[in-house]
Amino acid sequence: MKTTIINLFLILFVFTTAYPQKNPFTIETLYKVKYLSSPALSSDGNKICFQSTGYNLQKGESNSDLDIMNKDGSGLENLTKSSASEKNPFWSVDGKKIYFLKKSQIYSISLLSKKIDQVTNYPTEIVRPVLSPDGNLIAFTTEIYPECGTNKYCNKRISESVKNGPIQAYIADSLLFRHWTEYIGQKETHIFIYNLKNKTYTDIAHSELASPMYKLGGNIRYNFSPDSKELCFTNNPDKFQTGSTNSDLYIVSVSGGKPEDITIKNKAWDGNPIYSPDGNYIAYKTQEQPGHESDRYRIAVYDRSSKQINILTEDFDNMVDELVWSKDSKSIYFTAEDSGYTPSYKIDIKSKKISEVLPQRSVFNLSIGKNNLFYTATSVGSPKEIYSFNLNDKSEKQLTDFNKGLLSKVDFRPAEQMWIPGADGTNVQVFIVKPHNFDPQKKYPLILNVHGGPQGQWMDSFRGDWQVYPGSGYVVAFANPHGSTGRGQAYTNEISSDYGGKVFEDLMKVTDALEKLPYVDTARVGAMGWSFGGYMMDWFQAKTKRFKCLVSMMGIFDLESMWGSTEELWFVNWDLEGQPWNSDDYKKYSPCNYVKNFATPTLIITGQKDYRVPYSQSIQYFTTLQTLGIDSRLIIFKNDGHWPDFVKSMPLYYNAHLEWFHKYLGGAPAPYNSKDMVKNIAFENKD
Repeated sequence: MKTTIINLFLILFVFTTAYPQKNPFTIETLYKVKYLSSPALSSDGNKICFQSTGYNLQKGESNSDLDIMNKDGSGLENLTKSSASEKNPFWSVDGKKIYFLKKSQIYSISLLSKKIDQVTNYPTEIVRPVLSPDGNLIAFTTEIYPECGTNKYCNKRISESVKNGPIQAYIADSLLFRHWTEYIGQKETHIFIYNLKNKTYTDIAHSELASPMYKLGGNIRYNFSPDSKELCFTNNPDKFQTGSTNSDLYIVSVSGGKPEDITIKNKAWDGNPIYSPDGNYIAYKTQEQPGHESDRYRIAVYDRSSKQINILTEDFDNMVDELVWSKDSKSIYFTAEDSGYTPSYKIDIKSKKISEVLPQRSVFNLSIGKNNLFYTATSVGSPKEIYSFNLNDKSEKQLTDFNKGLLSKVDFRPAEQMWIPGADGTNVQVFIVKPHNFDPQKKYPLILNVHGGPQGQWMDSFRGDWQVYPGSGYVVAFANPHGSTGRGQAYTNEISSDYGGKVFEDLMKVTDALEKLPYVDTARVGAMGWSFGGYMMDWFQAKTKRFKCLVSMMGIFDLESMWGSTEELWFVNWDLEGQPWNSDDYKKYSPCNYVKNFATPTLIITGQKDYRVPYSQSIQYFTTLQTLGIDSRLIIFKNDGHWPDFVKSMPLYYNAHLEWFHKYLGGAPAPYNSKDMVKNIAFENKD
C-alpha cells in the first residue's frame, strides 16, 4: 500500500512538472500582451519592419517601438526605444532607412548608423503618410485653417489663439459639426505633399468637406501612381454629408491642379485606391447602395487608358476587406469576412476567377513579396503575430512569437463553435469560451455577449472579453445573429427595419441552446453588449426577464432622441427606414416605450464624448431604472467616446463587469473596488 501511494505521488509530480498548471487570465494579463501591427515590407521584399505596442497598467500608459527582421523571421532587432511612441513605419525606396511617425511628425532612422532625424516640422498633426514610388515625395493628411493655406506660422498662431482664447464656443452653420469625439470647428482636413529634396509643402487636395472622407476601418485613403506623377484620393462630393455615404475617387497631379472625379457616376461609397504595379489600373473597393453604410464592398478596377470601370466580385457575396496587387498586375489578393473569419483569396482580373488562399483564418495587414504573402493573424486564444505564406508550396510560417512566454504561463482560452437554428430556421454561428480549469462535471455561470454594428461579426480573434471573464470562472458565448456580416448580404440586410425582430429571436434561441449545455448553470445567466449590443441589452430589458443581470454599454434607449443627436444620420436613416416623423420603427423598437416590463438589474457604461450614441441615452436609461427602484449603476468615462481608452479606461470597464457579474452570477470576485480605481489608488501596491 505504501509503495502504491509513493508511486501515485511520483506520477503526480512528473505530470505537474511536464504540464505545469497555468495561471488564470486576469485584467493584468491583458496589459502584459504585446500587440503587433503595421508590418511594412521593404521594396526588395527581404525585410519587415513593424510596430510592437506594450502597456503600463499602473501608469495608464502605452508605448510603441519599431522592430525589424528578415522575411523568414530571423535577425529580429529592436530599432527604437524611447518614451515617445514610434509607429506606422514605411521604407525608403533604397531600403537604407525607415520613416515613421513620432510626436505627430515624420521621422526617419538610418539602418546603418541608427541615427534618427526629424523629417517634417509642421505645426499641425500629420497622419497617414505615404511615400511615392520614386522616394522623393510624402503625401500626408493634416487639419489646417483654410485662411492660412500652407502658411505654417499662421496655422500655429490661430491654433494657439483658439486653444488659449477667452471664448469657448463652437459655431456651426451645417451638420456634421462634430464627429466621433471631436468638434470639427473651423478647420479643414487637407492632403499635403512634402518634397524631401526641396523641403517644401504643397496643398494638393482640399475642400469644404473632409478630404479624404473619414470612414471607420481601412487605412488606404490615397496612393501615388507607380511613376509618382499622380495621386488618387477619396472624398465625399455631397453637400449634406451627415446623411450621405457617398465617396468618390479623385486623381490629381502631384504638382497640383484641379482633381478629376473618376467615379462620379456611383452615388455610393468608393475608396481604398491601389495602383497596379504596371500602372495600368487602379483597384478599389466600392458599394452600390447609396446611404447604406453596410452594403457589401466589392472589388472594382479602373482602367486608366479606357477610363472604364469593371466590377470583379459581383458574384462574391461577402464583404471584401484588404486588397493587394500581385507583382505581375494580373491578379489581386484580398481578405473578406466569412463566418467569423477573414480568410484570404485571389482573383484574376480578366477571368474573375476566385480561389481561396488561406481558409478559416483571421488575417489582417496583408502584403505581398516575391513568392510570399505576409500578414498578421490571430485567434480567440492567441494574440496577433506576423506570418508568411509561401505561394508556391502553400506552407505557412509563424515569423514572430512575442507572446510565447506569456502564453506558456497563462491560460489563454480557445473558442469552440456551435451552429444553432435561429429565426426562419437559419443557422446562427456561436463561439463559446470555457472557463479556466474547466471541469465538465461542474456548472458555470454564463455570459452572452452581443456585438455592435449591428452589421458586423464576432470573429475567431483575440479580445479581452474572451479571456478576462473565462479567467474569472465564466462561460462566455458570442453569436453572429441576423444583421451580422460574413454570411452574405441578404443576411446582413435583414436587420434593417427589424431591430427587435429576427436578431432578438436568434439570441433567445441561442440562449435556449446554451442553457442546455451540461456545464451551464441556468440560474446564473447574464448578458452584455456594446453599441447596438448595448441597444439589445435595453431591448432584453424590455422584452424578457430571463437574465439575472445585464450590462449595457453605449446603448440606445430612445431611438427618436437618438436620431436628433447622433452625427451620422445615414446610419439611422437607413436602418430605421426614414426619420421619426415618417417611420414607425422609432417608436416600435425604442426600449423606452416598454418601461412597464423593466425588472433586470443593469450596469450602464458610456462615454461623455460619444457622439455616435450620445451619453444622454445612458443617462435616460439609468434615470428610468433608478426611478423604478431597479438596481443599477452608471459609469461615464469623461474623456472617451464610443470606444473607451484601452489603458486608461478599459481596466475599469473590465473590473466593473466582474463586480456586477460576481454580484448576480457568482463568479470570482473582481480584483479591485471600482470606486478606488476612479480615485487612481487601485494599482498603487501592484507590481
